[in-house]
Amino acid sequence: MGTLSNALNIATGALQADQSALDIVANNVSNANTAGYTREVPQWQENVPVNINGTNYGTGVTMTGGRSQRDRVLEQRVQQQTQTEAASNTRLTALQQVQAVFSSAATGTAGSPASGISQDLSQFFDSLAQLEGNPSDNSLRQQVLSTASSFAAALNSASTQLSEQQASLDQQTGTTVGQVNALTSSIAQLNRQIGSVGASGDTGTLEDQRQQDLQQLSQLIGIHTITTEGNGLTVTTSAGALLVSKSSAFKLSTGTVSGATNVFDASGNNITASLAGGGGQLDGMLTVRNQDIPQIQTSLDTLAYSLATSINTQNAAGSDLSGAAGAGIFSVPGTVAGSAAAINVNMTDPSKIAAAGSGLGPSDNTNATAMASLANSAIVSGATPVNYYSSFVSSLGSLVSQVSTENTAQQASLTQIQGQRNALSSVDLNEEAASLENLQRSYEAASKVFTILDTLMSSAVNLGVQTAVS
Repeated sequence: MGTLSNALNIATGALQADQSALDIVANNVSNANTAGYTREVPQWQENVPVNINGTNYGTGVTMTGGRSQRDRVLEQRVQQQTQTEAASNTRLTALQQVQAVFSSAATGTAGSPASGISQDLSQFFDSLAQLEGNPSDNSLRQQVLSTASSFAAALNSASTQLSEQQASLDQQTGTTVGQVNALTSSIAQLNRQIGSVGASGDTGTLEDQRQQDLQQLSQLIGIHTITTEGNGLTVTTSAGALLVSKSSAFKLSTGTVSGATNVFDASGNNITASLAGGGGQLDGMLTVRNQDIPQIQTSLDTLAYSLATSINTQNAAGSDLSGAAGAGIFSVPGTVAGSAAAINVNMTDPSKIAAAGSGLGPSDNTNATAMASLANSAIVSGATPVNYYSSFVSSLGSLVSQVSTENTAQQASLTQIQGQRNALSSVDLNEEAASLENLQRSYEAASKVFTILDTLMSSAVNLGVQTAVS
């Protein structure tokens, strides 16, 4: 049967266990606003009972430590949704900057009021239409060259800004890879520290730090995580390139390929293509740099090349003020690529504009009419110049709107999943207050038992005689 000594041991153990549990609750409360902290709950373990004459007598409980309230499935879902949201958010931000290039105040010649490509294009064809009314007027001819220069300058400016944004994304790619390497090194070190603690140790704080690193890593790059022995983690990119294995980090590197920063895994394999579409900020950056901006640049090049060559061809078909065959008004490369950046007006003498039909007098406007009518001709990929540009701007706006809608939905989904995780892992002060009250009552009960046993022990020692000691 039990003894007073055994009862004292049980009461003492209860006091110690309750005190340890109270310390865990106090730690939860003090870290309620600490980013990445995961709530812990006390873990109780029954002590080995004592068997006397075939009967087991309990010996109380021991508080073995705290257990972090984390769900690895929820954590992975948060990581995956973070990757998706970060990719679309980064792409949206970059596309909005691209869209700003084509706003009414984004382009224009230096030292003059800024104007948009659409406005400059319309003014150019308006000047040709005005030239029809008085083909020999030198001021009207000069106006044609001036509006042509404004249009070319607008295209130059837009192309330059696109190239600058592409270069900025290229630089950000290299910077982001450096951040990825720093986080994978930290995760590998935390894997080693967690493994060294052992299965019976409290690794809650270390796991919180590792989870914070994983959360930041998933914002930068698409990842997969696999739990290994010793509570370790193996981390790979979405496409399978190894980043972390146990206590080893496998760093990514960058190099220039065809003038652009490419990303290589630890084995030297070029993984740039797999990162675009894999999630994280790198996905968004690479998608805009390698896909969206080149498509937009091609559309601008097509407009510049098609319009310039059509105008030059038509001008060559007429006669200028001196009766000579018309020369080229615009200068563009021999191919579509690079035309928006290179287009310029190489004609400086307005008398060289061939407003008259071939062999007709300077007062003839036949060829000026033909050039003005190109405004309504399908000379740019089967569309008129104005309609082509309007369609291009509309498509860009639709793309921005589509990515924005996707990002909004992804943010809502991420918020929902984070709420599910936080309901389990975050500190709820009301819940901690309830736990604190229960533990306080348990501590008071154990204290009362201890006091009673102390009185009984004192009485037994003093043979029932009440003394000052008792």
